[in-house]
Amino acid sequence: MRWVNMAVITILAVAALIFAVQNFQSVTVSFLSFRISAPHAFLVAIIYLLGMITGGSLWALMRRAFEGLRS
Repeated sequence: MRWVNMAVITILAVAALIFAVQNFQSVTVSFLSFRISAPHAFLVAIIYLLGMITGGSLWALMRRAFEGLRS
């Protein structure tokens, strides 16, 4: 099973690397008065990481609330 996990991780890493190489053109994103211009792959990675952080925090908050209801 460990080899299957390693194969899946390797395939996903290669796919992410191919995505980054193919999407290296610069894009501009604006929100309210903020404006940032960076490579498309970089912005996607940053947004993905922010989603992981906020999603993990929300999951932990909901789990604590659920455990508080049980006790």
